[in-house]
Amino acid sequence: TQQRAHACQEHHGAEGLGDVVVGAEVEGVGLVVLPVLRCEHENRGRDPVLAQGLQDLVAGHPRQHDVQDGNGDAHLKAGIVGPSETVPLIDGELALNEGGGGQLDKEGKRVRLSIQAGEIIGLIGPGFSGETKATMPKFEEAGLAMITPGATNAMLSQNGWKMFHRILANDDKQAPGVVKLITETIGGTKVGVIDDASEYGKGLADSVRSGLGAANVANAQIDPKAADYSAAISAMQSAGVDTVFYGGYYAEAAKLVTQMRDAGVTATFVAGDGVLDKAFVENAGEAAEGAYLTATGAPADVNADFAAAFNTKYGENPGLYSPEAYDCASVFLAAIAAGNLDRAGVAAFVESYDAPGITKQIKFDETGEPEGDAVYYYVVEGGAIAAKGLI
Repeated sequence: TQQRAHACQEHHGAEGLGDVVVGAEVEGVGLVVLPVLRCEHENRGRDPVLAQGLQDLVAGHPRQHDVQDGNGDAHLKAGIVGPSETVPLIDGELALNEGGGGQLDKEGKRVRLSIQAGEIIGLIGPGFSGETKATMPKFEEAGLAMITPGATNAMLSQNGWKMFHRILANDDKQAPGVVKLITETIGGTKVGVIDDASEYGKGLADSVRSGLGAANVANAQIDPKAADYSAAISAMQSAGVDTVFYGGYYAEAAKLVTQMRDAGVTATFVAGDGVLDKAFVENAGEAAEGAYLTATGAPADVNADFAAAFNTKYGENPGLYSPEAYDCASVFLAAIAAGNLDRAGVAAFVESYDAPGITKQIKFDETGEPEGDAVYYYVVEGGAIAAKGLI
């Protein structure tokens, strides 16, 4: 949500998909998926899943001359860099691998170029709530339909934007899952809530506070740039909490839980999708053990064929929101396959879309929200993040 250091730190970088510009050329018209910023918590460079997903999907809807000359892959790669006027140059380099979390000046440049380029008829992303809030008015004005795979701030869909869509449940749906996890699965009765003041972190934390009611006995806020979180930790100690929920991103979560343990706070640590990243465990070490993490994004192995193909191709498992990004691409490619080659046609197609994806049945309501409210949880066990299923 606004900085994101990596796990989609919309954060400085939180809600598995890297910056990538993709175009699937169809008779001279491009579906260009501009900067998709790694989920609500990641910023480690380009995740290849979207490009690979598009490659697989395009293979299912080849252009006639692609069939004849067998160079559909070359056309896809050409679409990824696109016509020169559609790909922004940042610091003298193509913006394909640029980590854009929170850098709204750079994102603004991308937005201007994407709107000016008439052949861009659909957008996957942005991936951060803060950036989506800042740039969405321009997409709305341009009639450019977008689907975010990871921006989860609940208020994004409450602005009357017709071009806004998201593929996963928002934080207002994640929060009830968090509350249920804390009160029923964990058995917490005295809960402290800490947030990082970001669009994403505070929004999720406030929803959790509301849901906890009287069980919320302590609150605090940290400055992500600070090195010392002792004030927030002291507030938790004074209240005698048995559980702490943190709304924010993995980098700060690692520092926070480490300082909590060093201060003798043994409360169960719980956090949302902004912390669901292996870097949290790597940075926090033993302090992360036993932490509970939640997400509305489906587990990476939600579709066995997708996960296996990804692992075979890249030698690693897909990241959080990679399946959602694949589904976003599927919607737009289906629009093109149906003959929608301009913004108005694509926007109308997306609005009425109703078909199965690899994560769920994909259908958007009048505000751009998806159907369903599934929330998943994970536990750090033995130095690894273990998926536990639906809450």
